[in-house]
Amino acid sequence: MIIYETSIIKHEGTTYSLARLANGEKQLLVDGDAVVFTGASQNGKLFCELTPANAAALRVRLPWLNPEPLGTHTSFGFGDRIGLATPGHVAALIKSGGDIAPIFAQQSVRENTRIGRTPQQVLDDAMWGIFQKGWRGNWGADADHVKEIAHVAPFVQAGYTFFTIDPSDHVDNDAQTDDLATLRQKAAALPWQQLDTMMETMVADYCTAPITLDGVTLRFDEEVLLRALVKYGRSIVHTLAVTAEIRQQSSGKSFDLEMSVDETDTPTSAEEHYFIANELLKRDVPVVSLAPRFVGKFQKGVDYMGDSAEFETELAKHAAIMHHFNNYKLSIHTGSDKFSIYSIINQHTNGRVHVKTAGTSYLEALRVISRTDTLLFRKILDLGHRRFAKDRKTYFLDCQPEKVPASNQLNDADLPGLLDDFDARQLLHVTFGSALDEYGVELKADLVDDEAAYEAALVAHFGRHLGPFCM
Repeated sequence: MIIYETSIIKHEGTTYSLARLANGEKQLLVDGDAVVFTGASQNGKLFCELTPANAAALRVRLPWLNPEPLGTHTSFGFGDRIGLATPGHVAALIKSGGDIAPIFAQQSVRENTRIGRTPQQVLDDAMWGIFQKGWRGNWGADADHVKEIAHVAPFVQAGYTFFTIDPSDHVDNDAQTDDLATLRQKAAALPWQQLDTMMETMVADYCTAPITLDGVTLRFDEEVLLRALVKYGRSIVHTLAVTAEIRQQSSGKSFDLEMSVDETDTPTSAEEHYFIANELLKRDVPVVSLAPRFVGKFQKGVDYMGDSAEFETELAKHAAIMHHFNNYKLSIHTGSDKFSIYSIINQHTNGRVHVKTAGTSYLEALRVISRTDTLLFRKILDLGHRRFAKDRKTYFLDCQPEKVPASNQLNDADLPGLLDDFDARQLLHVTFGSALDEYGVELKADLVDDEAAYEAALVAHFGRHLGPFCM
């Protein structure tokens, strides 16, 4: 048995620690008042399995194991599709030395559905990792990409503190190119009662004079206003409805709220960003984070694709709007591996930023097994080829799977290099659900057996992510 030294904590007369047994299983050790825990006594200590009930009891005893709202502080979302990455995330954050607030529990409804996890499992897995590494700082839990009111309850019940509302199904992408007559017709059909305003009021608010911010002047005429209104009006109404549900179920508990429109067909203009933020804030939506759809391509597992100069020009406008309202931070979705633009983002946001990552931790797990279990990696690679056409349907990708060799075309020494290849990274990234469904037990067993290697890979990888935001 090995006891993780970083986990040992004596609190109010009772000592708690996390142990790894000879078979790789981890258990909570309680030495002292253990009445609220379930386990087996041995040598004067209670050995407890890492059950939801024991996790809940430990959170009561050690309050810092509960997630908290993080507000507009610089923050970073660490997605973990396997449930074993949090120790590496904590270690990476500590090593970075930066003043960055972490979201250690983060999983979207879509991801949970694909891999059969629940919001409670995601939060508990993150909590045990936090406990293992002895993290005592604030941390958040993100109910990511909540699209429907029905999605809210399991996250609230589990204790999540950050809700990312994704109203993209209610965005009218055709408004980007509709002519003025069509925009007028669509605007007349909007749910004005739920918007609780009139077209005349909006014209007076936006079109009377240019809106001058620090370094940015926004000019709304009828067409610009109608394009923003038609494109995002129904998404604002939907955001209001989901926010009301979160408030009701949270029973007065504070929470962070993000509105995300990044998964839309066209970029969010500066005028549209201002419109969204203004309409949400005037309706008392407690938004602390806003995720526009930026120019260029933010694709899974790869660097930014686009003209970085154009991105910086547009980002400067978005940042000026964000600083003008001074209520929220910009959120960068699909933010993993965008190494070429991190410094630009940090410079213009002045720390008012949230970076959201997800599958890159899964790819680092595959990097480990590409070296330690080549047979399993080959199986996952070949499965990725078979499942890519189906699994890619909910993602925007430029991956060309025909450029990724089949496993029988590669030597063992070639396998780790696939984790640095554009097409291979995307193929492996988006087929994670199929891979975990088929080979999840084997993959997790490998990572448990060599958890030090996985932690080291995550520390190295996330060091590159966090470093630019620590300057």
